Amino acid sequence: MYAWIVLLLVLIILALSVWQRIKNFRKTVDENKITASPVSLALQELVAISGSIYLSLIMLVSFLKLNIPETIMFFEFSIDPLALLSISLAIIQPLFLFFFDAIKKIL
Repeated sequence: MYAWIVLLLVLIILALSVWQRIKNFRKTVDENKITASPVSLALQELVAISGSIYLSLIMLVSFLKLNIPETIMFFEFSIDPLALLSISLAIIQPLFLFFFDAIKKIL
């Protein structure tokens, strides 16, 4: 019987502690504006660009009624070829921009 009372008191104290921590966290968040790190911004941009390329490729394949396999085997994984193409293009896109700017500066 005493064990249940102690357990109930511990749970109540734990809930009150968590509630106070949430209140304190909300105060600090309001005071300090959270800024995104460069890594999170870069990953967000990579996902956004590859997603837009993927949607464009889907619309192009649908419009042209091309027959593309649903999956291809890449090592031991089966991958959507359009998704692989879109993420690959999104990954190499900054390299093309770098080389284009370098050639532009040379000329």
